[in-house]
Amino acid sequence: MSSSHMNSSSSSSNSNNNSTMDLLTLENPVFCCYLFWATVLVVKMLLMSLLTALQRFRYKLLGLVPLALRRKVFPNEEDLFFKNIEVQFDDPRVERVRRAHRNDMENILPYFIMALIYVCTNPNPMIACNLFRLAAIARIVHTLVYAVVAVPQPSRILAFATMLIITFYMAAVVALRTLRFI
Repeated sequence: MSSSHMNSSSSSSNSNNNSTMDLLTLENPVFCCYLFWATVLVVKMLLMSLLTALQRFRYKLLGLVPLALRRKVFPNEEDLFFKNIEVQFDDPRVERVRRAHRNDMENILPYFIMALIYVCTNPNPMIACNLFRLAAIARIVHTLVYAVVAVPQPSRILAFATMLIITFYMAAVVALRTLRFI
């Protein structure tokens, strides 16, 4: 192999690496859009922990309900800093929020990985940004109709399926664009 061929091969490889790395900078509007909507979803997931705590103290915080009816639900004995309270593992409101939070972790975390890989395929900015936006809004709606105000189906399944379909779409795009290298 001639040295000129090696140099052109090497520079071609470097330019591919540089162009891929250029996709993961703040100069790339698709990456910026991904960062924004990923941040929204991280904050949403963090707020789920606060929503769980709010459900544990719901009526205690509101102060609108007589003392005997106020809820103070704790899953561990060491958390019982009020008198005359028992450990309770099955409060329906708390468990509903916990299930929604677990569902977030099962769906949002794989989405983050797939969406970041999708950004590396240099997708159409309008399509990519709308997918990121729609996926985030779908998860927020899922939380609202599942953990905040229980709304009958098909609301929850539609919100769930929206992000799932977007994640599968991104996976298909990545697979099709990388298939030739296998």
